[in-house]
This record gives sequence, C-alpha cells and structure tokens, in this order.
Amino acid sequence: MLLDEVTGIDERARRVHLRQSAPLPYDWLIIATGARHSYFGHDEWAGHAPGIKTIEDATDVRRKILIALERAETEKNPERRRALLTFVVIGGGPTGVEMAGAIAELAHRSVSREFRSITPHCSRIVLVDGAGRILSNFPPSLSQAAHRALEQIGVELRLGENVSAVTSDHVAVGETVIPTHTAIWAAGVKASPAAHWLRTEADRTGRVPVDRYLHPRGNRRIFVCGDTAACTDGKGGVLPGVAPVAKQQGRYAADAIVAVLAGRSLQPFRYRNYGNLATIGRRRAVIDFGRVHITGFPAWIIWCIAHVWFLAGFRNRIAVGLSLAWNYFTFARHARLITGDIFPEVRTASATFPPSSGERHVELAG
Repeated sequence: MLLDEVTGIDERARRVHLRQSAPLPYDWLIIATGARHSYFGHDEWAGHAPGIKTIEDATDVRRKILIALERAETEKNPERRRALLTFVVIGGGPTGVEMAGAIAELAHRSVSREFRSITPHCSRIVLVDGAGRILSNFPPSLSQAAHRALEQIGVELRLGENVSAVTSDHVAVGETVIPTHTAIWAAGVKASPAAHWLRTEADRTGRVPVDRYLHPRGNRRIFVCGDTAACTDGKGGVLPGVAPVAKQQGRYAADAIVAVLAGRSLQPFRYRNYGNLATIGRRRAVIDFGRVHITGFPAWIIWCIAHVWFLAGFRNRIAVGLSLAWNYFTFARHARLITGDIFPEVRTASATFPPSSGERHVELAG
C-alpha cells in the first residue's frame, strides 16, 4: 500500500509517475481512481453546494444542515428564518432522492422534539432536477412511486428546470430564486484524469473508453474499472457508474490477470445486473429487479438487508443491523454532534463566540 498522487502513466516503460515518490514500475496495472463532483463548468458553485462522495463530505453536509437549524432557532426575522429552513437538493438521482428524504425525515419529525421556536411546517425541502422525472435510470413506474413518496413526506419537486446560479444565500432555478443557506449537490460526477494520464480520448464525463476486456486502446497490460471506465453493456449502452459495476469489474480484472499468468484464455467482461435500489426515507424505497418492481416497506426492508450484508466484517454487519432494528422499533435517536468550524463566515470577520452551554441531539433518518 502506497499513499501518493498519480501524475502520469508511461505505458511504454510501464511506470506510474507519482507526485511524492519515485516512478513505480508495474507488470500489470489496474486503474480504479473513481470520480469526483462535476458542476458542469460552474466550479464556483462547489463552495456553496457541497456534494457527497466521502465521509468528510457527509460530515460537512450534516454540519451545514444542523447549523442552519440552530441559526433558525434564534433568528427573529421571518424571511431569514424561512431561508435558513429551506434546503435545496440539486440532482434527482438515487443520491439526491435519498438525501431529500433524509432531510425531510429530520426536519418534519425531529425538529419539533429538539427545538422550541421551530415547528415542522416551517421547513421547506426542494429537490431540483433538469430531467422530467427523478430516478431516470429506473423504470417510469418506480420513478412515479418515488415521486409520490417524496411528496407524501413534504418534499417539493422542481423537475424539468435547470439551476442557473448557486450562491451563499440562494439558488436560482430557471426564472425562480429560492432563498436558502443550505444547498446540496447531487447532480453529476466526472471521472478522474485517467484519460489524461493515458493520453487517450475520453467521453463527455471524462471516462476512458475500454474494450470487452476492460483494456484501454487494446493495451493488454492495463485494466480500467469503475467510474473511470466507459464500458458498454453489449447492447450499445454504457454501464452506469455504480458500485455493483465497479465491484464486478475489479473482480474480473484480478481474475483476468491470474488467468493470463496461468496460460488460460480470457473471457470478455459481462456485467450481471442484480437490481437497482433507492431509499426515500423511513419505510419507503424502490427496487428494480428487472421484471420485478418493489416499492414501499418491503423494498425498504430489502434495502436495509442489502446494505448491511455488503458491509465489511461480520461484526459491523451485526452492529449496524441491530442499530437499524432498534431505531425502527423504538424510534430512538442517537446523538449527532456538530463538528468542525461553526459559523466560519463569522469567524473570518474575527468575531468571538462564548462557549456553547449545551448540545443538540439530532439524526438524519433513513
């Protein structure tokens, strides 16, 4: 294991160039460097609408939500309070849908127990997507079911409209300006710069085109997997950048190297779709098993089982499974502390704050 940053790949010399270390020689190379957020040419939005790709991203988003609630608790101006209690999620894919549902569960169920001045009806959760429906990779019937489920828990959907501006105090959707201090980005990603390292063309999201064996440009010593690879499904379409695809490609690449070293013939990569899942909130989810579609509480149970099963380690599976069961039957809430810098824009102005006299206990439900 070596922690460093890749700066280039010399295919002829079979070396990976690193920022801190000497070039690393290789016999076989697997590129699985993932993806990052794409703001479609508006990188200035990143500071106002963080995405969720890492644990640090999730912590930052949680902090923004909880700080907005804390500030709304003491805000006397009605317009400012409405802006603080307005949460805009940009992107109607599984991540955006799950985030909107989680915020709705928090704002509409937990707020009344944790704050005195804020009531559930004060909060506004808006989900924005430029497509005509959410979960566009799912069948239309499941998209409609998810749409109805979000509306039932108080989420406002703005579909078929593009975001034109994101600032610290508003999001512009078409001709409409939505005052908010909490915007969350879930609208798209772009691949790591692997195409640049390999000096090859990339698709519109930066992914490296690969052949049936996951080789770029026929280079049989290199495999490209996961979000970095533009791999076709055999029917002309490109496989989505989701975890099941990446896991199967990674396993295939390892098995392929072993097969070549053993002198066995190499079979093309074939993706097996075991289904798509998206949760919307407590007791609500949708699942696409191809010919079988499941919605509501049964889908949510399957979603919970699947996510527990794929955790690393038996102990983690037991702990998370018991935690989910306990929370469901008891409606218990775990302590959620605000970490990191609080009110950074105020600290920048050299203001001082007295130490907190207490702490809130709030949880994102899901």
